[in-house]
Amino acid sequence: MSRCAHAAAPIGVFDSGVGGLSVLRALRAELPQEDFVYLSDAAHAPYGERTDDYVNARALRVADYLVAQHGVKTLVVACNTATAAAIHTLRERWPSLPIVGVEPALKPAAAASRTKVVGVMATRSTLQSAKFKTLLDKLQGQARFVLQACDGLAGAIESGEAGTAELLCARYVQAMGGFGAMDGQIDQLVLGCTHYPLVGDLLQNLVGPHTTLLEAGPPVSQQTRRVLEQAGLLLPQGIAGTTRLLSTGNTAALGGSALRWLGLGMPVVSAQPDPHG
Repeated sequence: MSRCAHAAAPIGVFDSGVGGLSVLRALRAELPQEDFVYLSDAAHAPYGERTDDYVNARALRVADYLVAQHGVKTLVVACNTATAAAIHTLRERWPSLPIVGVEPALKPAAAASRTKVVGVMATRSTLQSAKFKTLLDKLQGQARFVLQACDGLAGAIESGEAGTAELLCARYVQAMGGFGAMDGQIDQLVLGCTHYPLVGDLLQNLVGPHTTLLEAGPPVSQQTRRVLEQAGLLLPQGIAGTTRLLSTGNTAALGGSALRWLGLGMPVVSAQPDPHG
């Protein structure tokens, strides 16, 4: 399928829920002149506990919806699980649409680490994906990676269960071992799920001041700028862009999260990518 994009069209961003707001936050800071349409596929969350086939099917449905109904000029897959499972399929379906995915920041973490011990917190689905394993294999010998599957954490953040999220963060941080600047300690912690930066302050307090947290938002926003420039689709500076929030599930949950983490107090529109759903 092909399409002709225009610079005035919005940038589409989607995730299984509110986690992609951490990416949207970085995108809005990097590209304040652009319009954004953010879709939370909350009715089918969390992706990290679904099969690859399921996530691939949902990603295709959501992409079709954002292209057909909102005419997006670029698509940002603001979810590690969806990127690993579906980005190749999305690019095959929309060859003329610039598509930007996310991946755990293993390479910059290894480069920045002084202790050469890097922690990675991610969903089990992401850690077991072929895409992640390929990325990890390329970095063998550059650092020791301590991998931690964080079952239930994205779901707790998604549903606003602050107490559960706090308990899970503490459990998983403790399971990973020592954090700090001493030999053998983890001095770089990769947040391999876009939900996790939303509890970044909590995680920073748990790991201490000598461990750096790395999230996907900033590099994704910079890559989005580059692909827009290359495609001649970047709007000029000096204008204020807009943001529209859509959800396939609980609109109030997305609205509350957007107000809390982005300072966006606005209505959320119900979205239905399923043609018969």
